[in-house]
Amino acid sequence: MATRLTRRHILKTLPLAPTVLSSGLAVAAPRRKTLRVAGIGTQYFRNSHCDVVFTKLMEGWNHLGGDGPNLELVSMYVEQKAGNDISLQKSKAHGVPMFDSISDALTLGTDELQCDAVLSIAEHGSYEDTPDTAQRKYPRRRFFDAIADTFEQTGKVVPVFNDKHLSWNWKDAKAMYDRACQLNIPFQAGSSLPFTWRYPARTIPTGAKIKTITGVAYGGLESYGFHALESIQCLMERRQGGETGVRSVEAIPYDKMWAAEKAGVWSRNAVATALAATGESADNLEERMHQDNSSIYVIEYTDGSRAVCCMFNGITAQMSVAIEFADQQPLLGQWFKLEEIYPFRHFEKLVRGIDKFFHTGKVHTPVERTLLTTGILDRALHSHYANGKKYNTPELAIRYKPGNWPFANQSGEKFPTPIKYAS
Repeated sequence: MATRLTRRHILKTLPLAPTVLSSGLAVAAPRRKTLRVAGIGTQYFRNSHCDVVFTKLMEGWNHLGGDGPNLELVSMYVEQKAGNDISLQKSKAHGVPMFDSISDALTLGTDELQCDAVLSIAEHGSYEDTPDTAQRKYPRRRFFDAIADTFEQTGKVVPVFNDKHLSWNWKDAKAMYDRACQLNIPFQAGSSLPFTWRYPARTIPTGAKIKTITGVAYGGLESYGFHALESIQCLMERRQGGETGVRSVEAIPYDKMWAAEKAGVWSRNAVATALAATGESADNLEERMHQDNSSIYVIEYTDGSRAVCCMFNGITAQMSVAIEFADQQPLLGQWFKLEEIYPFRHFEKLVRGIDKFFHTGKVHTPVERTLLTTGILDRALHSHYANGKKYNTPELAIRYKPGNWPFANQSGEKFPTPIKYAS
C-alpha cells in the first residue's frame, strides 16, 4: 500500500519561485517553471519505453545527469515489476515515490491533483493477445480512464501524453479521444518516429501534390506496424487539401503479394527507392522475405491518394518511405533513421516535444493523427488475419491539420555520435 504523503512532503516537490533581482541591470529571462509530472507505466526495465522517457526526466537527456527537460518526475505507478525491473531502483535513487494506483500517483495520495502533467506509457509487459489478430491488449484505455476519472474527482485537468497508438482496438481509441474532448483534456499521443532524423533531410511542404507514399519496414505487424504507418501519415497529412480521412484498408499476406504487384497494387520500383535511401536493395524479394510475418497494408484515402505500407521482414531492419508526387517530380526516398543503441536519442526528440506540449498546454502534433493511424492499424491487422479482406472505413473520415513539430535534422542537426557508458 502506498503511503499517503504529508503536506510538508508535498510542498517539498513544488518548484521554487524565481529570485527577483533589485538591480537595474538587464538579466536573462528565468528558466521556465519546472512542471511536476506523474509517470504511469506498464513495465520499467533497461531500454524500455519507460526507461528512455522517464529516465530523461530524472537523469538528463543522455541519462548521465546534466541538462534535461524542464520536467520533474514526482511520482510513478508501474503496473508490472518483472525480474529486470529498474523502477524501484530509480525511485530510491531519485526520491520519486511509487504508488499502488494511478489515482494516488496523480494526487500523491491526497484528495487533490498534485501534478502538472501526466505521461502514460503502456508498452511492454505480460498482457494477453487477441486470439484471432495477435493484438497485444496493452491497457492504454484503462490507464487513460483512470487518469480521466481522477481529473473528474479532483475537478482539474492537466495535459496528458499517451505513448504510441491510443489502443489495440478502434472502439477504445475512439472512446479515449471522445472523453478527452468532452473533458477538455489537452491530449497528445504517438511515437518518436515522426521526430527522428530523416535522410535526405527534405521537408515536405504543406500542400504538396502527393499521390502515393510507399513505406518499407520490419518487425511485429502491430508493434512496428504502427511506427511504419505513423511515418507515412506524418507525411501524407501534408498533401494538398490536408487530411480528410481514409476510405478503405486492406492487408495483403505473403501468398497474395506477387499477384497484387502484377495488378499494380504496389510498386517494386517504389520499394527499391525507399530501400535505396537506407543503402539497401530490393533484389530477390521473393527469396529473402519471411513468409510468416510479412504483409502489405494498402490504405485508400477519401481524396484518392494512397499509402502502401510494406512490412517486409527479412528485407530490411530500417524504416523508410518513397513518395510519389502527382506533378511528375521524381520519386523521393527518405530514411527515418533511429539511434539503435542506448539511450536511443530519437526519444529525446519526442520528449522535447512533450516538454513543449506540457508547458504550453497546446497540442503541436494532432492527436487525430494518432487516432487515424490507430484505426488504420486495427483494420489492417483484421484484414491480414482474414486473408486480405478489404474493410470500408467510413469511421476513419477524420479531418485535421498537419503537425508542426520539427524532425531532428530539419535545421541541419547531425546524427549523434555514440555515448560511452561505464560498464
